[in-house]
Order: sequence, then structure tokens, then C-alpha cells
Amino acid sequence: MADIITLKKRPGRIGPRLLLFLIALLVLALAIAYWTPGTIQVVDGDTIRTKGLAYRLVGFDAPEISGAMCPQERALGQRAAARLRMIVDRGNLELTEVRCSCPSETEGTQRCNYGRRCGILKANGEDVGQILIREGLARPYVCGSYSCPKRKPWCQGMA
Repeated sequence: MADIITLKKRPGRIGPRLLLFLIALLVLALAIAYWTPGTIQVVDGDTIRTKGLAYRLVGFDAPEISGAMCPQERALGQRAAARLRMIVDRGNLELTEVRCSCPSETEGTQRCNYGRRCGILKANGEDVGQILIREGLARPYVCGSYSCPKRKPWCQGMA
């Protein structure tokens, strides 16, 4: 006569499917929490700070605020920063770190973007630089592999 074997689940053990689901849920929660409003601070129209790191957003140039060469540049820089702040405050952000266009072995140093990292910030899937460019608060600024072109002054032609 064959023995009857009964299998009992041990209480407190999590099955592999449930474990994967819980891990995925945790990763999603962390991703949402990481880039929610308040975790990104706007420094100026093309620089942000998050988790103690500064990022120069690439693909566009916004007018300066503290280093402005004329009052009009400062005013436009303040408008660009305020608009970027509005975009960030709405949330649904995605920050992707990219390689900076600096000479070899200078990334992360003062000789490369003043020690800032480089990144692309998207809000609702759209590059924030493109939004600022479209609204006249920034202009395209595309760098090469190891260097960037000279920045054009903002004060020429401003009245």
C-alpha cells in the first residue's frame, strides 16, 4: 500500500512570485519617491541639485542669474529658473545622468562643468530644455564629445 504524503506550506515563507512582485513594487515606490517634487532643487535655468549632487542639464543654455552680464540677462535668467521650478514642482520627472562633454579624466572636477554632473531632465516625457527653448527662456546648446562651443552672450541685442 502506498503512503499518502501531504505537503504543507510553511507559514511565513514567501513564494518566488510574491517576492518578485514585492521587489518590483519597492523599486517602483523608490523611483517615484526619488524624483517627486521637493527632491530636486532648481539652481538656475539649466542647473539642478538633487541628493547632494549638482547637475548641468545638457542640450540647452539658459541665461545666468548671479553671473549675468547685464540686467536683462539676469531678469531672463530669473524667469527661466522660475519656469523650471514650476515644471519641477509638477512632478513626473525623470533625470538621466549622461557623460559630460569634457576632456578625458576631468569629469567630476572643477575643470569640467565646475564639478557638476551632466544630465537630461524630462517632465512628463519631454526634455525640460525643449520646453524652455520653445518658450524663449533658453536656446539650443549642443556640445561635442570632449568640448562645448563658446557660449553666446545674452546681452547683445537685448533692450
